[in-house]
This record gives sequence, C-alpha cells and structure tokens, in this order.
Amino acid sequence: MSTFEELGVSEPLQRAVTDLGFEYPMPIQERVIPRLLGDAKDIVALAQTGTGKTAAFGLPVLQRINPDEKHPQALILAPTRELCLQIGSDLADFSKYIPKVKVLPVYGGSSIESQMRTLRAGVQVIVATPGRLIDLIKRGVVKLEDVHTVVLDEADEMLNMGFLDSIEEILSHLPDDRKMLLFSATMPADILKIAKRYMKDYEEIVVGTRNEGAENVRHIYYMVNARDKYLALKRIADNTPNLYAIIFCRTRRDTQEVADSLIRDGYNAEALHGDLSQQQRDIVMKKFRDRVVTLLVATDVAARGLDVDDLTHVINYGLPDDTAVYTHRSGRTGRAGKSGVSVAIIHSREKGKLREIERIIGKKFEHKDVPTPEHIIEKQLYNLADRLERVKVNEEEIAPYLAGISRKLEWLSEEDLLKRVISLEFNRLLDYYKDAPKIDFIDVKPERGDRKGRKGDRGDRGDRPRDDKEKDRRTAERGMERIYINVGKRDGFFAGNLIEMLNKLVNGKRVDVGRIDLLPGYSLFDVKKADARKVVGALTGADFYGKRIHSEIADADRDYSKIADKKKKK
Repeated sequence: MSTFEELGVSEPLQRAVTDLGFEYPMPIQERVIPRLLGDAKDIVALAQTGTGKTAAFGLPVLQRINPDEKHPQALILAPTRELCLQIGSDLADFSKYIPKVKVLPVYGGSSIESQMRTLRAGVQVIVATPGRLIDLIKRGVVKLEDVHTVVLDEADEMLNMGFLDSIEEILSHLPDDRKMLLFSATMPADILKIAKRYMKDYEEIVVGTRNEGAENVRHIYYMVNARDKYLALKRIADNTPNLYAIIFCRTRRDTQEVADSLIRDGYNAEALHGDLSQQQRDIVMKKFRDRVVTLLVATDVAARGLDVDDLTHVINYGLPDDTAVYTHRSGRTGRAGKSGVSVAIIHSREKGKLREIERIIGKKFEHKDVPTPEHIIEKQLYNLADRLERVKVNEEEIAPYLAGISRKLEWLSEEDLLKRVISLEFNRLLDYYKDAPKIDFIDVKPERGDRKGRKGDRGDRGDRPRDDKEKDRRTAERGMERIYINVGKRDGFFAGNLIEMLNKLVNGKRVDVGRIDLLPGYSLFDVKKADARKVVGALTGADFYGKRIHSEIADADRDYSKIADKKKKK
C-alpha cells in the first residue's frame, strides 16, 4: 500500500491530510495524484461519490499552485451550491499549511458583490457552479487565461441538470494547453462527447466498474401494494433504531407529503425540494448534517451534490426511471469504506424496472418481507436495553437525588421497575402496532378460468377481440370494483395524488384502494364493491390542477386509451 509521500504529495499537504485522519491513499487517489502531479494527459475518472475523489484532484491541484501569483490558476466546476461549498471547505482544510493559497467557492444564492471583492483581492483556486461563474466572466471579474487545471466534478449530474451549454461556454474561455480532469459516477454518451471534443488524448481511470454502485452497498427491496408504501416506510424506520437516511421521492408534492406525514407521526424528518428558498434549504441541510433531523425526504434534483457522511441507508420511495439516477442515489451511502444499505419500496408493476437496474449495476437485490410488528417491537426493546447498558452515569451529580427516588420507588420489585421503564418508552409503539396487519404484496392473481368466465359473459356481444393483457387491466380483482378516472401520468397524477383525493373527498371511513394502474391519459384502480359508487360520486366534478374530473365504474370491454387520445387531440 502506497503512502501520500510515495505518491509525491508535498510535506505541507501531507501534514494537513494526517490532521484530517487520512492514513493511506484510497484507490482513486493512488491512480490520479501521481498522474496529475506528473506530465499526464487529460483524465476521465469514473468513481462513485465517497471514494475520496476530492482529495484525488484537490491535493495535486493545490500542489501545482504558485502562491505568489494572485490570479486564478485552477478551476473546479460543480453542479450545485452544496457540492461547491463542500469542495471549497475540503480544499481549505488541505491547504491549511499553505496560507498564501486562497480558495473561493462562487455560487448562486449568495452575494455576488462579496464574491467580486474577494476575487479582486486575489484568488488562485475557484470552485464554482456554472451559472454564477458565467455571470462573473461576463462582468469581467474572472479571467481564466492563466488557468492550468480545470476539473469537472460530478459531470454527469451537471449534464442531467442541463448545464452542457454553460460548460461549453466556460471551456471556451480556458487556454488550449490546460490540463483537464472529468469526474463522473456514470458514463453517459454526453460525457464521452465532452471528453472527445475538449480533452486531448485522455486517459480513462475506472475505480470499480462502469455504472456500478459502490461495492459495500447492500441492495434490498420490499414489495407492497401501492397504498401501503407509507406504512412500509414507517415499519422500515421503526425496525432500524439508528436510521440516518435520505428518502428519495419522484415529485416535490410526494416529497412534502411524505415528510409532513413522518413529522406528524413523530419522526425527525424534513423535506428538501425545489419549492424551498435557498435559506430554507440551508437550514434543512444544517439540521440534517447536525443529526437534529435524521430522515431527509428529497427529490433527486434537490439532493444533487449533497455530501453527507455516514448515511446508514438510502430509501427509494419507488424506483427512478433512469438507472443512472439509482446509481447516484445508492452511492450516497456505503462511502469511504463503510457499509450502507439501499432500500427500494416498490409495487408489483415496478419489478421489471428493478430487474433492469440489477442488470446495469451487476448486483442482485435481496427481497425482504416488511418487518412484522412483533419483530419491530423486539428490535426496539433490544435497542433500549443497549442504550441502558451504555448510558453514562454521573455518580457525583445524581448522588443527592438517589435516596429520595429510591424511597419513592422501593415498593416496586426489580421486574415491576423494568416493566415500567419499557412501558414508558413503548406504549405508543405497542398501541400503534396492536393488531397491525401484514402488508407485503401477495402475488396471487385470480384464477384464469374465473377471469375468462367473467369476460365471456360480456364477449357474447360480438365486439371485436381485444388484447388479453389490456382487458385484464380493465378487470377488477375478486371482490373489488374497477374505477376509471380521466387523469394520468401525463397530467402529473400519481398514486399519492389519488390517495390524497380519496381521503379529502370521500366522506366516512377511509377507502381501501387495491391495484392501481397509472396510464398516460387516464388511471384505473380497485376499491371494495361497497365503496365503488360512493367513490365515483365523490371524484366526479372535482378539480385536479384545472382539469375537471370524470370518473365511472370501469367497463372491461371499453378501450379507455382511445378516449384519452381523442381528448388529447382536441
């Protein structure tokens, strides 16, 4: 195993990394540092977040700076303000024994005048988000003609966020003889285009395997009915006493709803999405980093560039459409040699997507049953016992109070006292899980003969034959009634919206929802037969973001896709 000295890292930087607790270089650092310090060509490095890539490019960048020259000599581009600040903070730590080297993060959402003053005073390393950097270039405050090293960190994230034009504009201001490094977790086609267009005879360094998740991340999934996803999430949280996790949702609305529900149910949770102001986002992130909040419910866009250590879990509240997004999500746990868990809570229709992710990342997901109430309570009790064993007792501080407390409780036996301690901690949990049902998805379909029998009754009308699969979609499960509603994914309508509407509009006790099929122009879902007409009446005439709702009991022989297509053309 190499040392930082053997890699050619200078003595002041070696001291700084020792202070930070770095003993030996990580694989990406061993591969990149000597090449960047030497006469290496340009580099494309594929490495997951948490593999030590900031030090891999940061240490040689700092070592190549001339402290006596006060103009920008290195530029690091990052997709988000959070990552920009994190890189700036890490480089400041690395350069603590090189006081003349100045590092400045520049990003939107902060005073541009303050950043301009610092730039005019002299800065050698700029860490920037693309938008703010272009603004500073246009104002004539940033000159890049003397930059000898440019780093694009999380380049795939920048492309996902639509920064391709901005990156190309920035690169046009850099000298031709600069050294360029491109770091990415995945290798989409657009990354290769940038490499071929702007990098000279580049070398590709892969730590791990292309598009593969971190090695020490365990991938598991729970399969439940769509209506039970939130219940499953709570059980997973209750079954993991020291959970410190990001919960990824697909939309801003789902993110806020899940976070609000968790807070209402007593969990330390907060939402992070694009509707929050930058100040609100900063407050949420500080609380999460300080572990005041232990569950961060976030959209992918809002969470891009977040650099949080020691996450125990990443929880996918449904799978993303893009496999690369899953790779980014799961790569946020299991970092710096630690183990982590990536959890997917899915319904039966997402199984194909799960298999595709398995194929791309080269790993199998473990299927697990949703924790039972008995298992959760046992796990929590053992955790309480563990906390009691490890609690620090300040004998001197509590001594004056012990005699009085002992007198008050002397009538209790040791067993009675233990029962009361447990009950004090667990009455809420015990009440909540009393008679709680099993919520795993049971993959049992109606008997084929029964289905055919039902369809056969309708089929005598002489209608033209239709695809069995499509017809099955319009047929309710046994004991249920199938409901049609004229909004679908194209309208931004998802399972969470349906549940919200039913809870809001249907009077009386909560409606149990069965299988849900979300199509582009409409949706179909099952409810108990007794609730069907009540549900149709409540939904019809309601408003979904300006669209008037029509609902009816679904006819297995009616082709609703044609109705949706006609309305789309109008």
